[in-house]
Amino acid sequence: MKSERKEAKNEEQWDKLLHIHTTGRDDSKADQFRYPYEPTPYSVLQRLANEGLIWKGDTLIDYGCGKGRVDFFLSYQTKCHTIGVEYDERLYEKAMENRAGAVSAGRVSFELVDAVQFLVPEQVDCAYFFNPFSLEILQKVIARLLESYYACSRKIRLFFYYPSDEYISYLMSVDELMFVDEIPCMDLFEENNPRERIVIFEVE
Repeated sequence: MKSERKEAKNEEQWDKLLHIHTTGRDDSKADQFRYPYEPTPYSVLQRLANEGLIWKGDTLIDYGCGKGRVDFFLSYQTKCHTIGVEYDERLYEKAMENRAGAVSAGRVSFELVDAVQFLVPEQVDCAYFFNPFSLEILQKVIARLLESYYACSRKIRLFFYYPSDEYISYLMSVDELMFVDEIPCMDLFEENNPRERIVIFEVE
């Protein structure tokens, strides 16, 4: 309970610092293909930012961005540019409201579009996923990323937080993807859940 209170306080402090409001779960438009909005804990994002894998000059897509926490935090901490992709109009509007006052708004943009339809810009070299959708949709999104890669060859780094076994099995089967590393996050929480990690793949 104590650690939960500490985590909640950390969430509130970061939201306040970034001038945004991103707490709370939202499953109003969730279904079997698109999963509820739940923001990545700031403690996990801090660990990712501290790994030095995302830099100034990088452009990161945040799939299923919701209210934009990942986008605002990583652009603030690493000075990268971020593109939040969201299909739920209500969540997209919340992200845009946040952008109006966010400290890192100049490096953040949002797209109201189905991830499957989103054409990946050639400057994108990072992508972030926190279980935003089903395996079927993930397969189509990876195909879009690979289209962009073949149109403009460059290294693309993919980050998967709290990945399911079926996500990992699929990703391991894609010839163009190479497993690179994982960032353990289990120690940040009390549950000792082995899914508390960020798994990293690269297209190269």
